Amino acid sequence: MSTPVLLYRLVSATLLRTLMRRTGTGEALSVRTLAARSGVGRGTIGNLLTGEQESVPEESARKIAAVIGVDLLVLWVPMQRAELGAAGSDLAVTA
Repeated sequence: MSTPVLLYRLVSATLLRTLMRRTGTGEALSVRTLAARSGVGRGTIGNLLTGEQESVPEESARKIAAVIGVDLLVLWVPMQRAELGAAGSDLAVTA
């Protein structure tokens, strides 16, 4: 049986961009810096900022929020669970 992954939807790409300009410490973060510090891929961060991607697994959402210095729910909204496919590569959304 596969382990369900809780997905989080970004509240707003504009909010993410604004928070990256001035984090909880007052520091500005580039896409590259946020990716490096959070361990989330640059492509994912870039896609979130352009709206090409709206959600990430809980672990990624927590890491991004922590690096920016905000509470998880300031930046993210919990969504339905997704289950990893048999090969572990595909996500199948469940209710």
